[in-house]
Amino acid sequence: MESLAQLEVLCERLYNSQDTAERAHAENSLRCFSVNKEYISQCQYILDNSSQPYSLMLASSSLLKQVTDHTLPLNLRLDIRAYIVNYLATRGPEMQPFVIASLIQLLCRLTKFGWTHGDRFRDVVTESTNFLEQVVHLRGCFVTVLSLFLSALWIAETHGSSDHYAIGLRILDQLVQEMSQPNPGLPSTRHRRVACNFRDQSLFQIFRIALTSLSYLKSNAVGRLQELALSLALRCVSFDFIGTSIDESTEEVGTVQIPTSWRSVLEDPSTLQIFFDYYGSTDSPLSKEALECLVRLASVRRSMFTDDATRSKFLAHLMTGTKEILQTGKGLADHDNYHVFCRLLGRFRLNYQLSELVKMDGYGDWIQLVAEFTLKSLQSWQWASSSVYHLLGMWSRLVAAVSYLKGDSPSLLDEFVPKITEGFIISRFDSMQASVPDDPTEHPLDKVEVLQDELDCFPYLCRFQYERIGMYIINTMEPLLQSYTERGKLQFADNSELALIEAKLSWVVHIVAAIVKIKQCSGCSVETQEVLDAELSSRVLRLINVMDSGLHTQRYGEISKQRLDRAILTFFQNFRKSYIGDQAMYSSKKLYARLKDLLGLDDHLVLLKVIVGKIATNLKCYAQSEEVIGQTLSLFQELASGYVTGTLLLKLDTVNFIISNHTREQFPFLEEYRCSRSRTTFYYTIGWLIFMEDSSIKFKTSMEPLMQVFRTLDSTPDSMFRTDAVKSALIGLMRDLRGISMASSSRRSYGLLFDWLYPAHMPLLLRGISNWFDTPEVTTPLLKFMAEFVQNKAQRVTFDPSSPNGILLFREVSKLIVAYGSRILSLPNVADIYAFKYKGIWVSLTILSRALSGKYCNFGVFELYGDRALADALDIALKMTLAIPLADILAYRKLAKAYFGFVEVLCGSHITFTLKLDTATFMHLVGSLESGLKGLDTSISSQCAIAVDNLATYYFNNITMGEAPSSPAAIRFVQHIADCPSLFPEILKTLFEIVLFEDCGNQWSLSRPILSLILISEQIFSDLKAKILSSQPVDQHQRLSACFDSLMTDISRGLDPNNRDKFTQNLNRFRL
Repeated sequence: MESLAQLEVLCERLYNSQDTAERAHAENSLRCFSVNKEYISQCQYILDNSSQPYSLMLASSSLLKQVTDHTLPLNLRLDIRAYIVNYLATRGPEMQPFVIASLIQLLCRLTKFGWTHGDRFRDVVTESTNFLEQVVHLRGCFVTVLSLFLSALWIAETHGSSDHYAIGLRILDQLVQEMSQPNPGLPSTRHRRVACNFRDQSLFQIFRIALTSLSYLKSNAVGRLQELALSLALRCVSFDFIGTSIDESTEEVGTVQIPTSWRSVLEDPSTLQIFFDYYGSTDSPLSKEALECLVRLASVRRSMFTDDATRSKFLAHLMTGTKEILQTGKGLADHDNYHVFCRLLGRFRLNYQLSELVKMDGYGDWIQLVAEFTLKSLQSWQWASSSVYHLLGMWSRLVAAVSYLKGDSPSLLDEFVPKITEGFIISRFDSMQASVPDDPTEHPLDKVEVLQDELDCFPYLCRFQYERIGMYIINTMEPLLQSYTERGKLQFADNSELALIEAKLSWVVHIVAAIVKIKQCSGCSVETQEVLDAELSSRVLRLINVMDSGLHTQRYGEISKQRLDRAILTFFQNFRKSYIGDQAMYSSKKLYARLKDLLGLDDHLVLLKVIVGKIATNLKCYAQSEEVIGQTLSLFQELASGYVTGTLLLKLDTVNFIISNHTREQFPFLEEYRCSRSRTTFYYTIGWLIFMEDSSIKFKTSMEPLMQVFRTLDSTPDSMFRTDAVKSALIGLMRDLRGISMASSSRRSYGLLFDWLYPAHMPLLLRGISNWFDTPEVTTPLLKFMAEFVQNKAQRVTFDPSSPNGILLFREVSKLIVAYGSRILSLPNVADIYAFKYKGIWVSLTILSRALSGKYCNFGVFELYGDRALADALDIALKMTLAIPLADILAYRKLAKAYFGFVEVLCGSHITFTLKLDTATFMHLVGSLESGLKGLDTSISSQCAIAVDNLATYYFNNITMGEAPSSPAAIRFVQHIADCPSLFPEILKTLFEIVLFEDCGNQWSLSRPILSLILISEQIFSDLKAKILSSQPVDQHQRLSACFDSLMTDISRGLDPNNRDKFTQNLNRFRL
């Protein structure tokens, strides 16, 4: 860099330029600062001499990346840390906030990474106590604090300004966050070790600093400092105390596992009160932060308290504080406050028993206020829709505990729960009345997750006083059903009125579906509940007859009717689980007796007929709705998958009609492209039902519609084979066949399918891939069908010993792979290369891997008789893999999984082919295994470990322990290793680094190749041992050396299973 001014210009362009090319040029020019260790001093120079914020940001972020990605010497890290502390002290207040944030993150990252490397990163600075006494009156707060804390506080003490004090709070806040969250440059096991040590030694002290700061700032109001102190307190109580990897995408807190050492502070009433006081005296976002702290404190584990009396006092304080908020409504006009307050109320039932709540003084007033607040929230559905879930969850848990309530203290739930239940239904109707636009992101019935959350809680409220609520729902539904029936008889009707009625009916059906799903007895007997379930279900079943008749048959394209049908399908799915399952339908006599009286449905078979009739109607009429078709087929599949229900389905004429007439004329959705993915599910269900009967005649008869498609395509001349009609037919046929193949799970059923396809119809697959190789819409379903067809799941692909079918099947695979591979490689790359090339290639590799590992073909036959099928398939597959850059393979997970699965097969049962490759290709394949081992996907790293173990085992057995390599493959292996002697040492080093320093979930798999590689050459192991020791602190060398020596204890020079298991046990004990 010629001058600081030039660098500042580049930094300005890097962070501010709107020109992509200009910004990329600046990024490339400045990358050296974050990559090259020699530029660390240059970063310091920039910090010392530049006043431009973007230059300072570059220096800070570059140092952060250097510290994270590189193992810097200990003294250098200490120097950087001391420099940053002094820099913040002298220049902190004058810098931009984003620069301060970056420097603080660097300081905290240095502290975390150096936490286990000596006391110099956490020593006490004696001046801290004096500073705390002078600035915030923290007398006696703590005895020892991290030097980082003290550095922050020293900044404030030295300069005595609120700016410096703010920096100190921000440092503490960032430190707690840094310690709680994993870092990419730190193995997860070491992260937890550091986090636990920090939790035990320092977190409590920081929390006390936050509390005392809040107390001090309460009377010396400085909004910015109050916000920082609240944020610090929240950060402390949100710490990942037990390493559960908190999911920040969810609002669920769970039980907070605060250490017992915090007991005295939590039992102190002033701790809770300070947050209630801040909520009452501040506005959002400060008030929201205070509520968030209360949510965490309300979630503290039961064993945290000294005794039940102390815990009761804590609960009483929470109830008093929330009661005051409910009475005054303070802050609840702010939406964020409102939402967090609902979460706080939800914590009462999660952490406290109903029996504890009812014993509290003022419980009656409190529960009444909560009920009124809930009703108000339900009425304000537009504003509080996302908060209702927490309130309903609280009430549902309260009513679930009524049966366990002992004593004379009344719960008062009988008075309030029915009102809340009715209020919920009214509020849902009001939301429909408001004419919400038909937008999936806006309509309440299209917000699937919110709908599911609310309806998961609601059934418990309904069943609490089921007789009263059941009658209320019936009385609500009857007028709607009557009105809907009357409008169905008209020739014309107002669409908006019908849409509103359908929306309300959809809500009622969803509610009934949710009730039927939960069979809980709390307010009345089982028999009474079954009768009420029958009463509600009969209304839904009556609705089905109405909605598919009269004027309503012209409304299948209306989204409101589609929502109603989706609600009906949800009802059927839940009803099936409760009353039609393989066991449930024999224990529901009262329900079927009542349904017989109401509708004449006397048993489950008759009811199944109704359900299947609705399924058939939907499949016929909803060609335009992918959502309805998908949910309908899901229900159909669930019914077919059950042994008892599947057998019963085969007794129904409608099901037999579907099995025999699955044509696009009968089911128009089959020719809709938007529903093409649903075809596989449809034919999977049909295939499952066909194979349940195990009849070759039934199978051939049922396959007649597909046979007609085969005949049409076979008779199509080549000149007409590239038409849209052929394309559509071919795509559909392949998806259909894949579904049938997926349903085949036994040798008998697979034999029926194989004999039907081979040899008559296999040429069409080759013709299709040859003519449409450049069209992924065709090749992908075709290749995926073949991938399913050759998979030997459940040992279904098993032929007679004298049958050549296994060999013939692989020859067809070879033809297909060669035809596709040779053509796709000749095409130029396009913008979306994954969809155009990579997807087809990874499916092809999957086909070949499954065929090679299926154990239904003797591959030695091909070479023996001069058949090129195996060689050609392997050659073209290898060419396809080499045509893809390794970076692209690692970037696409499915591609990587297929690639490494193929390499695993090559290094296993076809290792001779692998060893005979030229050295460059061999090194590329084996080198890629090392990259796969380093990946985050444990299934891929396990595949790579198996492949490496196969190679190392072959080398050990045939070369290390053999007399002299005699086979051509062994000779080639020796040549490969001679050309690249670092191959095995580098892989062994990678394996050791993963197993010893990372939290790997597949340690057993990774340990197997380690032993094989060690036994190949003890010198490799000795060199690696020395290298690992040199990278660790000197005071750790003796212990690590002893651990390495114990690694080979009782290990013999062999690779028998017992020896491998013993080594794995030693390795488990060896882990750092």
